[in-house]
Amino acid sequence: MYATFIIGTAGSGKSFLTSAFSDWLKLKGQDVISVNLDPGVLDLPYTPDVDIREYVSINEIARKYQLGPNGALLMATDLIATEIQTIKDEIEDIAADYVLIDTPGQMELFAFRASGPYIVDELLEGSKALLYLFDAPFSINPLNYVSNLFLAAAVHLRLFIPQVYVLSKTDLIPENELTTILEWGTIDESLEIAIERNLSGTQRL
Repeated sequence: MYATFIIGTAGSGKSFLTSAFSDWLKLKGQDVISVNLDPGVLDLPYTPDVDIREYVSINEIARKYQLGPNGALLMATDLIATEIQTIKDEIEDIAADYVLIDTPGQMELFAFRASGPYIVDELLEGSKALLYLFDAPFSINPLNYVSNLFLAAAVHLRLFIPQVYVLSKTDLIPENELTTILEWGTIDESLEIAIERNLSGTQRL
């Protein structure tokens, strides 16, 4: 069983990638399931085979503990860890070859709380990897691109599994800006020059 955790900043397209990646694998004849670990999401572009919302309810938590939206989301994310064995059993019962795991929309709630590394360690046996999404419209600013690199490094240090960078939502930016971002990832000098221009105010976005 191969597990792929899909993570990124809010709005970077995690759920849409989960949907598209799952559809693509199915077209290739692969046995794949999708898992939703976001207890606060209202609508998804796919139908999850395993859904944390069946076990953890934001509305119920807010009502029971008299919490606001943020407090309820914090508690709900931590409560995922208490349901990890149930989720694990449900996934293993399906026994798919590939498992795509859509993580909570607020990345910091998953990666930077104690429950995040525990969930990654305990959820599944076998090979695991992480897809870290770079939001292309956000990343056209070199300073934003660098800040995302630091976030990705922090996530890797927290979760400590193999990590692949994915540039998402590329259809929303011009091709020349896409080429520029790709160059920043391969040519050190181009990123350095872009940062210097931005800081000097000649290319502020």
